[in-house]
Amino acid sequence: MEVSRDRVEKVVREVLDGPGADAAAAQGRLTVALGSDHAGFLLKETLKRYMVEELGVSVRDVGPASDAPCDYPDFAALVARLVAVGECQRGIVVDGVGVGSAMAANKIGGVRAACCHDVRTAVSSRSHNDANVLTMGAGVVGRGLARQMVRAWLATEFEGGRHERRVAKISDLEKGWTARS
Repeated sequence: MEVSRDRVEKVVREVLDGPGADAAAAQGRLTVALGSDHAGFLLKETLKRYMVEELGVSVRDVGPASDAPCDYPDFAALVARLVAVGECQRGIVVDGVGVGSAMAANKIGGVRAACCHDVRTAVSSRSHNDANVLTMGAGVVGRGLARQMVRAWLATEFEGGRHERRVAKISDLEKGWTARS
């Protein structure tokens, strides 16, 4: 059964218009690991302030500390590991376009990283795929859209139901598949 466009739009409107992440954060339930590369540094800093000051989310910034050239896989892996071991409930990585960080984060067992470029994909990544790491590109999304995406992504819960079977199949792929399997 496909989710109708109207249903997705309704969820997006509810997330953006409702208390969402604000209420969850106020109850002290959410810690987010946050990282970037040099291309995403300024947007990472903007999102960190937004999550702490406006959403009340606890943020664990893994770096970098400046926009000096660095490698996105290093920071994506740090964020992913914090999520995988349960030190942070969610993770966000910002690089130039978001794809490389998603690829790197998804190499860490237990991580389901989604590269998103709009609110709709951010909501779907949580509600259908139980994504626990969000990646985005500073060269693709502006500050305003990035803030909307983060708010929606943090506020959206996994729907479960028919999606549980599919997420379990994704997790099963981590259990020993090799090119020789």
